[in-house]
Amino acid sequence: MILLWLAIAVLLIPAGWLLLLPLRHARRVHADQQAFEDNDSLGAENVRVYRRRLASLERGHARGELDDTALAEGRVELERSLLEDAESLKRSPLKAASSGRVLVPVLLVAMVAGSLYWYQREGASGDLALAQAIAATPIHDAASFEARIARLRAEAEAQPDNAKVWMALFPLYRDAGRLDEAMQSLEALIALEGRVPALIAQLAQLKFFAAQRTLTDEVQTLVDEVLAADPRQPTVLGLLGIEAFDHARYPEAIDYWRKAIAGFENPDAAKALREGIKAARQRMASAGDVDASVALANSVAPEQGAATDQDSKEGAARLTLKVSLDPALEAQLAALPVSAEAATLFIVARDGEGKLPPLAVVRTTADKLPLTLTLSDDNAMAPMARLSMAERVTLVARISASGQPTAQPGDLEGKLENVIVTRSADADDEKGADATQAPLALRIDHRVTQ
Repeated sequence: MILLWLAIAVLLIPAGWLLLLPLRHARRVHADQQAFEDNDSLGAENVRVYRRRLASLERGHARGELDDTALAEGRVELERSLLEDAESLKRSPLKAASSGRVLVPVLLVAMVAGSLYWYQREGASGDLALAQAIAATPIHDAASFEARIARLRAEAEAQPDNAKVWMALFPLYRDAGRLDEAMQSLEALIALEGRVPALIAQLAQLKFFAAQRTLTDEVQTLVDEVLAADPRQPTVLGLLGIEAFDHARYPEAIDYWRKAIAGFENPDAAKALREGIKAARQRMASAGDVDASVALANSVAPEQGAATDQDSKEGAARLTLKVSLDPALEAQLAALPVSAEAATLFIVARDGEGKLPPLAVVRTTADKLPLTLTLSDDNAMAPMARLSMAERVTLVARISASGQPTAQPGDLEGKLENVIVTRSADADDEKGADATQAPLALRIDHRVTQ
């Protein structure tokens, strides 16, 4: 911002100089004008013309060409003309050279104040502050990710009417798994930008994941609103595909995802949907619906439905965990300000280098402990951050009395670091993979102090 104000000052200096320039020449101009008026001979020239015309009239009268009446009328006309010329030559006295000097600095101050006021109303100082906040907080690990969120949150409080701030903030909350704050930021953006289908689709997606991938009445209402305005909106179609996949309606999921791929500009999102189509086809084949699977395979365009060789080699990323609470912390769990049924349990997988948002997130309640679960790409919060993108991850289980995904003092937590992400070579062998893979023991064994 300092550079901006310096640039504005540099532009205002020549403008002020142009306003002050007349003051430097005021005395010289005044003296020249006074000399011109003092030496003006136009009045004497008018008198000489009057006398010549009068002499001409008198010579005509002497020759008998004009009678006394005509001579008298001509003389009156000449005198009237002389008086009118003399009246037009009257000038008001010149004002002093210093007259009006106060007005120039007043205009200068008004120009500066008006320029700054106009810029504050119509300029983009808020966008510049936003760009500087983003540039000042490069993301290279989890700490810097939280630092950017904090910086943009401060910008949102400073300029709540700037839609670009909320546009930059809500994806960070979403990728951090802080869905409540993501929805609040997105709703603030919608209040400023109007009910744009793409924004409503994002809100529906957030509420869908917050409801544990459930198509609630509220989510369905938002979905209907979006589809009424844009039947091919890719975010909503992807959401409906996930819901159909979760309920084993695989042909329906494939149909939704194929339509969504055509509308996605993000190649990572499109790739994730292609992987979903592949998984749905494999589930159908493993369930014995071979004819439907073959028909769908033939109807899917190669660029949309075919998986790459690399995808085939990688297989499905998955981690099976057994999460438990250390008996030594049972008393502290009971001492939390909320009951175990109300205390939120987060199980989060992050990449080992800390460069990406959470790769997988499961949210449940502490009364479910101990529990066994499997993390996979299905638990991703965003297409660009999935479990299959990492070789090693850090696993965190945390019981939060506040319900906030960010660790707070008093939360109960356990952690496993440098965990190798296992992959099944063939999705058809999922049951066998689960049977041979021993669950990882993730124990909540300490209290967060800061």
